[in-house]
Amino acid sequence: MKTVLFLCTGNYFRSRFAEGLFNALAERAGLDWRADSAGLMTDYNPGNIGPISPETVLELARRDIVLEQPLRHPRQVRAADLAGAARVIALNESEHRPMLADQFPAWADRAEYWHIPDLGWWPARHSLGAIEREVEALIQELSA
Repeated sequence: MKTVLFLCTGNYFRSRFAEGLFNALAERAGLDWRADSAGLMTDYNPGNIGPISPETVLELARRDIVLEQPLRHPRQVRAADLAGAARVIALNESEHRPMLADQFPAWADRAEYWHIPDLGWWPARHSLGAIEREVEALIQELSA
């Protein structure tokens, strides 16, 4: 099974939604792919309460996607995560390319980048809607 690794800053909101949505859609499509997610600065997000963003849980539930229990807490990306992934997608190039370049220089130009801002820049529904469109396009690409 191939892995796509979604990266965001805190592994709390965007990457967790992408992971949950991708896994549900890939399973429904019968793809031999699985998503994982991690953060590039998980210690930098003092406003994150609990293991995952309530907006992420709510929006996944609205799509009849149930997350595995118990919910895991955000985790920091490791070199092994990057090496084990067939595809690495960071959710906001302007935010995440510098972080990758600092922490894992060899991956800054190898990762794929989307352009989805975090909370504070866009409302949750806009960010999650943009992620949904990108994940659906990725599922279509992998199904071809």
